Parts: sequence; structure tokens; C-alpha cells
Amino acid sequence: MNTHALDTSTKARKTSALDTASTWWLTALDRIERSVVADPAIRVLQRGIRSVPLGEVRDLLRGRPLGHPVHPVLVQVPIGCWLSAAVLDIVPAGQRAPTTLTAVGLAGVAPAAVAGWADWADLPPEQARVGLVHAVSNVAAVAFYTASLTARLRGRSTKGRLWSLGGLTAVAVSGALGGHVAYRQAVGAHPST
Repeated sequence: MNTHALDTSTKARKTSALDTASTWWLTALDRIERSVVADPAIRVLQRGIRSVPLGEVRDLLRGRPLGHPVHPVLVQVPIGCWLSAAVLDIVPAGQRAPTTLTAVGLAGVAPAAVAGWADWADLPPEQARVGLVHAVSNVAAVAFYTASLTARLRGRSTKGRLWSLGGLTAVAVSGALGGHVAYRQAVGAHPST
């Protein structure tokens, strides 16, 4: 078999794997959007969040002064810190920097979460359903990073690294879900529709 035929065969397999993963992801998102199981809880949570007397703070949390939601801006702190900690875990540089970055990332979660919940409270059902799964993924990420920080502070850096990898995985899933919510909000449909 010639080199061109091998390259074509390899590209076809990669494209097929990518298409399969994309189809799986979009099908999963569609199922989440159509599932009404969590709707009663979503309605209660949304009403509860909207009823909190925040006054002008609500506009600030929703990003009105910026002209766009502030949540995507605020998530840069925890994501950036946690990604940097993962890089420093790979590069031998001591344990203090990744531990500090993990802690700062955890500290940055609260403002991002509050802004995210403020946005989420006004989403239509399909987006609110995916948004709830996004929030659950974030809770998992925070739990992993809390376990990572605890292990690191106890001198168990290997365990801390492993918890951090779990957290980074949860953050990646959460980011993909959050991106979907933002995209649906912007255009109201899947790219394929």
C-alpha cells in the first residue's frame, strides 16, 4: 500500500472517530434538553434565585454594565488557576505553586457561581436543563479540587495531583456544557439544525 493510501485511511478513521464522538455528544445534549424530569426542581430553583432581593447587584451579576454576561469572565480565575496548577504538576517546580493555584481557583469559584446562577435563573427550560447539569459538573470539579487541596496540604502531592486531574476532567465537561448553553442562548439551535 502506498503512503498516500495510508494517509487517506488514517484520516478517514480520525474523521469517523470525531464524527462518532460529536454525534454522541449532541445526542446526549438533546436528551438532556428534552428531559422534563428535573423541571419541577428547576422551576423552584429559578423562582427562588429570582426572588432574592439583589436590586442593582443583579444587573452587575448578569453583566449589564459590560453588555454581556459576566459569568464567562469570572470563570477564567478558577479555570486558569487549575489549568496552571496541572501544568506545574507536570513540570518539576516544587509543590507550593500548584497548591497555591488550586486554593486561588477554589476562592474564585463563588463569584463565578453566583453570576452563573443569576444568569441561569432566567433561562428557558431547554437551556436550564443543560445549565443544571453544567452546575452539577462544577460541583464535582469543586469537590475534586477541594480533595486535591486537602491532600496537598497534608503533604500527599501524588494524591493531590490525581484529584486535580479528576477536577480538570469535570471542568472540561462543565465548560463544554456551559458553551452549549451560551451557544443555544445566542442562536437558539444546534449547529446542525
